[in-house]
Amino acid sequence: MSVLTVTHLSQRFLDKQLYADASFQVNQADHLGIIGQNGVGKSTLIKILTGALTPDAGTIVWQRHLHVGYLDQYANLLPGQTIHDFLKTAFADLYAKEAKMNQIYADYADHPDDELLAKAGELQQELEAADFYDLETTIDTVATGLGLDAIGLDHPVDALSGGQRSKIILAKLLLEKPDMLLLDEPTNYLDVSHIEWLTAWLQDFEGAFIVISHDFDFLEGVTNAILDIEFGQITKYTGSLHRALRQKEADHETMLKAYNKQQAEIKKTEAFIRRFKAGTRSTMAKSREKQLAHMDKLTPPGNLMKAKLAFPYTPVERQILVDVNDLVVGYDKPLLQPVNFSIARDEVIALEGFNGIGKSTLLKTILGQLPALAGDVAVAQNVTFGYFEQELKWETPRQSPLQFLMAKYPALGQKPLRQVLARTAMTRDQVDQPLQTLSGGEQSKVKLADLMLQPANILVMDEPTNHLDDDTKASLRRALQEYPGAVLLVSHETGFYDDSWVDTRINIEHLIAQA
Repeated sequence: MSVLTVTHLSQRFLDKQLYADASFQVNQADHLGIIGQNGVGKSTLIKILTGALTPDAGTIVWQRHLHVGYLDQYANLLPGQTIHDFLKTAFADLYAKEAKMNQIYADYADHPDDELLAKAGELQQELEAADFYDLETTIDTVATGLGLDAIGLDHPVDALSGGQRSKIILAKLLLEKPDMLLLDEPTNYLDVSHIEWLTAWLQDFEGAFIVISHDFDFLEGVTNAILDIEFGQITKYTGSLHRALRQKEADHETMLKAYNKQQAEIKKTEAFIRRFKAGTRSTMAKSREKQLAHMDKLTPPGNLMKAKLAFPYTPVERQILVDVNDLVVGYDKPLLQPVNFSIARDEVIALEGFNGIGKSTLLKTILGQLPALAGDVAVAQNVTFGYFEQELKWETPRQSPLQFLMAKYPALGQKPLRQVLARTAMTRDQVDQPLQTLSGGEQSKVKLADLMLQPANILVMDEPTNHLDDDTKASLRRALQEYPGAVLLVSHETGFYDDSWVDTRINIEHLIAQA
């Protein structure tokens, strides 16, 4: 049974056609993953499905009375509200019934009435049927699965980081258990163990869901159908992601062969027309000219732009570039026990540990952006850092990527700046759009372009794969492998790095500061 039917959907964004006359269905048992390069319109499609955006053309028909849950990053978080209080709002209707039932019992105590007792009994049965008295256990299970217990359920929501905020919104959505889920990049702020937990949860989810993710390992584990967006078309494939990609490649090859065959026929026909148009066989030539004019010409298969990343290196003589000595990091109180390690000239270090433990805080303290609570960081002479910060923040969000780089590198002209942006696979239109209108992946590409203009000898990369499509991640991986300097990397994607090019793994989970 279809729970969602999309027909003749068309949407244009600025000068780019995202989709044209696209149609697809989502069935009751579909665990559907959406894939495509950055900027093709994946998040826009979710906004259209939720009604947040009206399409240029097409119809969206949902099954009646379907409860759809959407991972809304802009959910209302009340100042002073704790994480536990926020998660309880997933069951607001049940708590309202409990309050009503308790009021009825209070009224009955003052004015005994069998009708009141019957109403209270009905509410009691409804609460028991909904497992109301096990809600605390349910909340604890989901909170622990997503790592919220490490933050503390009594933590105020208005003091959360962007990543922590995303996690509690996801937790609330899972607790609500809607008939259908719409998830946009749910793994971006989850570490490995919590992605594994979410994978198992989604595998057991009885309803349908649509999930956008650039983490192909995650998609392979949770999906049974794929929606691919490319060149203005939306194509649905059944089966695993691996099977979908194989089918897509086969379709591409079939289309290319058909296109090349038709092009050969067109050239042959055109040659015949030129040769005989004025001769004895002119009637036949004119007939073929009419056939050619009415031919349904195939569109050539497109070639996606692919990123070609490379980071400039500044040579440095010292073997040990950074010494971290008994470093204590945090804000009002320590997040970790004293940390000790060094970074060698050509060493690649991966910092590991669950999300929210303090990896980003540690990086910012090493960079000197945050003061150390104790200990110190000794940085050798002539050491230059290149830093990729995971948060997508812009001082002037209405600037275009080109304007952003021109303001930062005024000595460079437009041409070299356009060239470096093009090397991230950004299009001419994207380069001139306001930063705030770009997708998360496109904004990350601007940050990578910025990094490619900064000669350094240590690259500090904090979750650089968030939002990036698979092709760009592959290019980033190659660029980091080929970089002759040191790399300090944080990434929750297990498939992005391995021991073939990472020299040292530092797991800081055992360094959590004791309360």
